[in-house]
Amino acid sequence: MIKAIYPGSFDPITYGHLDIIERGLGVFDHVVVAVAHNIEKRGLFNLEERKALIQEAVRDHSRVTVDSFEGLLVDYVERVGGNVIIRGLRATSDFEYEFHMASINRHLNERFDTFFMMTAKDYFFVSSRTIKEVAMLGGSVKGLVPENVERALKIKFKTLVD
Repeated sequence: MIKAIYPGSFDPITYGHLDIIERGLGVFDHVVVAVAHNIEKRGLFNLEERKALIQEAVRDHSRVTVDSFEGLLVDYVERVGGNVIIRGLRATSDFEYEFHMASINRHLNERFDTFFMMTAKDYFFVSSRTIKEVAMLGGSVKGLVPENVERALKIKFKTLVD
């Protein structure tokens, strides 16, 4: 069984992320969506909220697991029995950063390769950062994030404004 680890902050998960997960299932037997816990980076949604949003978004995929990790990605991949790391690319600007990270991960543990996937053309412009900015300013993110995420963003920003 080939288990792929798809790491990220997913703050929040978007249809671009879900595109990578679903297409990853066409290549790998199992995909673990691994939410990175970075104590130095404060997200809009806390770790448990992000995991819950993802779990609801992937609930129809029995071959997807949602988990979280802290520390080195390669240590996590080894600990959970992963075989490969999935990373999504939207534009050439993503490639430079992702290539650098794949190279250091390969240096740290040469047993794991990184599998790059281009995000579908309908989502190449979507990023979690942009989604948060649009939602914060009252814009619509419909069609860019799952409905549960859209609702959570409305609640979160209503709470922050009040």
